[in-house]
Amino acid sequence: MSVAQRSRSGGRAGRRAIRTAPDHTMLPGLRRTLPLCEPMDEEQVRKLDDASMAILEEVGIVFRDPIALADWKRAGAKVEGERVYLDRGLVRELISSIPSSFTYHARNPAKNVPLGGDRSIFVPMTGAPFLRDLDNERRNPTLADLAMFHKLSHMLPALHSSAHHIVEPYDHPISHRHLRITYSSIKHSDKTFMGMTTSPKNAEDVMEMCAILFGEEYLETHPVTTGNCNGNSPLVWDETMLGAMRAFSKRNQPVLCSPFVLGGANTPASVVPAVAQLNAEALSALAYTQVIRKGAPAIYGHYLSTVSMKSGAPMAGTPEISLMNFMIGQMARFYDVPWRTSGSLGGAKTFDAQAGYESAATLSAVIHSGANYIWHAAGWNEAGMHCSVAKFIVDAEQCAMAYRMAEGPRWDDFDEGLAAIRDVGPGGHYLGHPHTQENFQRAFFMPETFDNNSIEQWKAEGEVEITERALGIARKLLSEYQEPALETAKNEALLDYIARREREIPAADALNQDY
Repeated sequence: MSVAQRSRSGGRAGRRAIRTAPDHTMLPGLRRTLPLCEPMDEEQVRKLDDASMAILEEVGIVFRDPIALADWKRAGAKVEGERVYLDRGLVRELISSIPSSFTYHARNPAKNVPLGGDRSIFVPMTGAPFLRDLDNERRNPTLADLAMFHKLSHMLPALHSSAHHIVEPYDHPISHRHLRITYSSIKHSDKTFMGMTTSPKNAEDVMEMCAILFGEEYLETHPVTTGNCNGNSPLVWDETMLGAMRAFSKRNQPVLCSPFVLGGANTPASVVPAVAQLNAEALSALAYTQVIRKGAPAIYGHYLSTVSMKSGAPMAGTPEISLMNFMIGQMARFYDVPWRTSGSLGGAKTFDAQAGYESAATLSAVIHSGANYIWHAAGWNEAGMHCSVAKFIVDAEQCAMAYRMAEGPRWDDFDEGLAAIRDVGPGGHYLGHPHTQENFQRAFFMPETFDNNSIEQWKAEGEVEITERALGIARKLLSEYQEPALETAKNEALLDYIARREREIPAADALNQDY
């Protein structure tokens, strides 16, 4: 539509109404065009690959799971006790069947998102045992708090998933939480979501709930959720994670194969050897997904932090974490598999300058490393011990800014912009030019959570700092929230399934391992 047509369709008042109306439309999955940051040359990539393969062949990986050990024996691996020695030829053959890209299918097809190659998505943090709430108070979360975060995830355009247990709902028994968490993810958002892998039985429940929502046959050909399986670094995979991995991979659903790196504590205190170990751990799990089911989607994962040698505490936002992200991105592309990292990590205890700097440093590196599944992209603070509502809002806007940067420069209005230069000429200004009026909203990102007014105006408006401003935005979003309709029959079937499983599983403060 031309400028003249827009003017006739409503003029300045019409444009202002469009500009100020709430728009919570999810951004499409990100397609990156920026060059990648790749600090290793081809020889170094192959050197790192060779070192990781040597670890698999000569040191081996412990699989603390009798089913996995039997699977590896059938696959032709050397198994001694719980230690599995993997020939590099076998590993390469197995990981070659992992899809290099796929599409996540949401219950709202308009919110399907591709993943892999140059396509990325942003996913909120999960697993926080505390939250900082709408009053910025740190406390134990409830199921209602979890629902609040799922609603915010639904409303925030740059978030592509409602994740799963963003915060732990302490008002439900541990053995039942996975059911209520999964239902909350599904009910309060129609974006894709994550599935609980806290035990094999819990993972199976998630798969059954997905089958109710999408249909059993649909799962066979459509990724709809994501499981995360953490390794016990160094070089161990346990029965709980491997059982959950089988539950997902058998149903053709993606899993994140994620070594848990505390650099200097459970890896060597050096970046390159740490990546060599992490790479070996990730490859062993990626390969096992293909032993379970050839062609099942899988994602090269990891959680990265370095350890303070002063206190032993995990650190975020350090230069070494950025370097590892750059290197891991190169390795994942070398194996032609999608990969996951963490987006906005921070160790600060409140939403302060430290939290902002740590998260910004991490997110910038993640974008330039070419990550596909950007998890923990909103809310993470205090080394994951709490999810902050205020930080959740600001992080989500940071994701939108990173999204815009990663899209790269736009050339579609190049000729019109050059024409404006001729129109305005020396000494003029562009504020009233039709090109500016038409283009200014998309030309430059205008953050809502930042204050760029003069100090006089800021004082006149109450000297509101970013935490208070973000909490105000959160309250406004929640007041505007409209629940995405879930088909009545599916909703009733999900609730019936939950009720039956809660009768079958003893209510206990322990994981459901047996029921």
